[in-house]
Amino acid sequence: MKFSQADPGDGYLVEAYEPGRIQIDGRFFTVGLILSPGRLVTDWGPARAEDLTTTHLESLLALDPQVIILGTGARQVFPPFALLASALTRGIGIEVMDTGAACRTYNILMGEGRQVVAGLIPI
Repeated sequence: MKFSQADPGDGYLVEAYEPGRIQIDGRFFTVGLILSPGRLVTDWGPARAEDLTTTHLESLLALDPQVIILGTGARQVFPPFALLASALTRGIGIEVMDTGAACRTYNILMGEGRQVVAGLIPI
């Protein structure tokens, strides 16, 4: 799915998504990544939502977001609450959705100037 309303002037945007790959800044990524308006981290992992660990979540929190968007692949997979608790206890919102919805939501929030960080699993 191509995203036609993207304006890259404000930072990194998702240009296209299809199961298995995400296009950002003209490049395709097939691994889990972190995306924020000013940063693209391509070696984040995990390969599957079921492999999420506290270390993965801490990498997202390190970017000081107002909200975290977690794209869990082709389907929505909720991590255990204990894993999400570190974000919630800091007052940081965390939204879990399939990666297609996460890409769209990230673009909208980024376009609104929100301090958003997305952890995206392409599978």
